[in-house]
Amino acid sequence: MSNTRNPIPSHAKLVFKGKIFEVWQWEQKMYDGSVAIFERLKRSNTAEVIATLGDKILLQTQEQPNRPCPFTSLPGGGCDEAEDPLSAAKRELLEETGYISNDWMLWKELNPVGKMEWTIYTYIARDCKKVQEPKLDAGEKITTRLIGFEEFLALFEDPAFRSTGLEGTLVRAWLDPKAKEELRALFFGKG
Repeated sequence: MSNTRNPIPSHAKLVFKGKIFEVWQWEQKMYDGSVAIFERLKRSNTAEVIATLGDKILLQTQEQPNRPCPFTSLPGGGCDEAEDPLSAAKRELLEETGYISNDWMLWKELNPVGKMEWTIYTYIARDCKKVQEPKLDAGEKITTRLIGFEEFLALFEDPAFRSTGLEGTLVRAWLDPKAKEELRALFFGKG
């Protein structure tokens, strides 16, 4: 899998660097020979985890100071500078839930925004075990709960569920019995 599908050109110049986003600009020759300024955003990559325990999946309800309402999510967060996505996924799972796994698989890699260099890595972590209490950031309130596979599939209908790119997979598994059993086997390592 690739790190990004549409990288910022090497001749681009950084014109703004914030806490989360960078803005890069470059001159781009147009088809008629004229030149225009193009720009793209860049942010750190994200790792999220579908963590399983037996036949259950860990799900979170989160509150953050910049969001008016709680939301439902998978464990995960931003990759630190120079941190590979798997290390970030393992760190985020441990920090947010207190769980670890010895059975990891990269399942999806998504570049959700065309004008932004940003990749979301979705991992499956099977047979998780709790080893500590969560250690949350100052801007996080997270409650973790276990849900069944059918309830997980139904998240495509939940407007509070925040996970970029999983809805289509969940709908397909909800409607197609073969896709459902393939996904169940993938998540839980059975079949």
